[in-house]
Amino acid sequence: MPIYALGEVEPDIHPDAYVHPDAVVIGRVTIGAEASVWPTAVLRGDDGRIVVGARTSIQDGSIIHCTAEEPTIIGEEVTVGHNVHIEGAVIGDRALVSSGSVVLNGATVGAGAVVAAGAVVSPKAEIPAHRMAMGVPARVREGHQVPEGYFDYAVQSYVQRGKRFRAELRRLEG
Repeated sequence: MPIYALGEVEPDIHPDAYVHPDAVVIGRVTIGAEASVWPTAVLRGDDGRIVVGARTSIQDGSIIHCTAEEPTIIGEEVTVGHNVHIEGAVIGDRALVSSGSVVLNGATVGAGAVVAAGAVVSPKAEIPAHRMAMGVPARVREGHQVPEGYFDYAVQSYVQRGKRFRAELRRLEG
């Protein structure tokens, strides 16, 4: 599994987290309990730090990075979809950052909010809690409130999937 120290700085991965063998984790990265990091995801904590909360999933192909001034903080029970790029941003608990979206430096996505597929959240933008942002650049969809518990199934699905992969995944040579 490609987990790398950078100088003296080593990732801190909870023993109950699942990191797929084809994911890459480098440097000052903390991954919480029952979190999962899937194939070809890259978490590179070189200049700053990255924190991934408990029961959060970082799905296939996502890139998580930071800067010395702007850490990337991803809360608990967050679903980060396939091919997402998060750079120096804060994602609140129980949010969804949908496939193919980008969240840039200094942006904040509130708890329980949704960044729609393919959206680009501009630097320093703020997406309020339980709201949906769509488009390029992302704009809050007026009148749409994301219901509490909307992502419970996705969170539990990835917690269970991480446990299954930790127990059952095996590489076939051929």
